[in-house]
Amino acid sequence: MDRAGRAGRRPRGAAARAVAVAVVVTALAPACTRPGPSPSPSVSVSVSAAPTATATPRAPGFVVLTDVDPRIRTDIRYATAHNFVGRPVAGYLEPLCLLTRQAAEALRRVQDAALARGRSLKVYDCYRPRRAADDFVTWAKQPGEQQMKAEFYPRVAKSKLFDEGYIGAPTAHSRGSTLDLTLVDVPTPTQAPYAPGQPLVSCTAPRGQRFGDNSVDMGTGFDCFDPLAHTDSPGITGTARENRRLLRQLMTDGGFVNYDREWWHYRYRDEPWPDTYFDVPVARTSVPSG
Repeated sequence: MDRAGRAGRRPRGAAARAVAVAVVVTALAPACTRPGPSPSPSVSVSVSAAPTATATPRAPGFVVLTDVDPRIRTDIRYATAHNFVGRPVAGYLEPLCLLTRQAAEALRRVQDAALARGRSLKVYDCYRPRRAADDFVTWAKQPGEQQMKAEFYPRVAKSKLFDEGYIGAPTAHSRGSTLDLTLVDVPTPTQAPYAPGQPLVSCTAPRGQRFGDNSVDMGTGFDCFDPLAHTDSPGITGTARENRRLLRQLMTDGGFVNYDREWWHYRYRDEPWPDTYFDVPVARTSVPSG
């Protein structure tokens, strides 16, 4: 999961005032969801937008990715039970990818490049509300909740997930320009649905044995809390290593930065809200109309 990322220039004026439904300044936690590739700011500004009787809170400049590019596949795991907590995560009201428009437009250009190589992008997670990151932290403190361990963290004790940087808050995803994704073949194979309670197989198992994701082989499954998930892990060779390199090349050329401990995790370099953490839910009503 990722550290809050870098400090940067904050949008000013009317745009900034429009998001200030409630602004809470908090010190950054020492262990944060998905450590970012550069130093974190010393304080974070959390925009927590609870619904009111007079207005529906929206994240300024955010879009639904499929409205910008319907060619990009989506598999929003935190809106389902197929994730490391084993249930839908707080704040995911709809299985949508929300992003800042800048990140979505950049991703559309990456999709053009991917299609030219006979591949398509598929996203697993995009904007993530603050409440979702807090849900992960709460879950991590409940030792009895480990029903998905066999798939997502088979070789890491749950008690170590904080210490090893896998779980924490806030997360760069809450700024709206960070996403988790993979590559799929074109045409894209059908993916079998996950059935809650089905036998689990380690995310580090060979592709033919682990969950039948229609992703190309990346060496591990998505959200695999294991050193093999490091982008340049020496334990990943052959086709899987080449697939990781292709994804990184496409995303880097498109203006994104990889977190080197997770092959799927990328942040748009020129993100418009570098130190603002939103908490509107993942839903179409959270996106400005028009």
